[in-house]
Amino acid sequence: MNNPMSLEGSVIIVTGAGQGIGRGVATLAADLGARVVAVDMNAEAVNETADLIGEACVALVGDVADPEFPDRMVKFTVDTFGDINGLVNNAGIVRAAMADKMTRETWQQVIDVNLTGVFACLQAVGIYFKEQVKLGKTGLRSIVNISSDAGRKGTIGQINYGAAKAGVLGLTMSAAREWGRYEINVNTVAFGMIETPMTETIRSDKFRDKYLSQIPMGRMSTPEEVAKPVCFLLSGAASYITGQHLSVNGGYHIGF
Repeated sequence: MNNPMSLEGSVIIVTGAGQGIGRGVATLAADLGARVVAVDMNAEAVNETADLIGEACVALVGDVADPEFPDRMVKFTVDTFGDINGLVNNAGIVRAAMADKMTRETWQQVIDVNLTGVFACLQAVGIYFKEQVKLGKTGLRSIVNISSDAGRKGTIGQINYGAAKAGVLGLTMSAAREWGRYEINVNTVAFGMIETPMTETIRSDKFRDKYLSQIPMGRMSTPEEVAKPVCFLLSGAASYITGQHLSVNGGYHIGF
């Protein structure tokens, strides 16, 4: 039986691949047969990801908030591997402050990476996908935008992050409606409490029990575990799924 989640022959870009969820997704995608371009602004971290994965992965250092970077990312990927079949829009930062104390600079830093950067990468890859369709080329074309429960239920001390992650949901739905006729699938995965460097504070002794009490499954997850639904949405198994938001959170947020 063929593996419906096989990514054999696919070329996948993963942003924010220097650690955590991005590294987990890049690793699993390669294990499923994909060639991977791992993107991160931290050169040391993303090169470590590429070294861990091996010859199926190459590193690209860059900042998704740089207006010129997404086009360079697309060109680099095509020049290196000859095509693009998937994008995982995972790059993100946290700059915490309470709403009444947040500076405009702190607000804008997060919006630039977590929302505008996601749009810019989605746009650049989407343009490439449309060009390939017009040339009559076939194959998988999937974009997975990474959001968060913070964008669905709010978050204390991170109004910039919550706003950006809510905006990602809108990007997914609009792009899915515009590009569905080109067989371009655009979906969101919204994460809850994952054991990554970005959640180090809420996993501390001070906050851990409080958050665990809100998760019906009673535990946090790992990048290796949550990479699986992301790769599912990149695969042919999800060929008729677009414009959807998949919650991967142990039940932390449950709703329509």
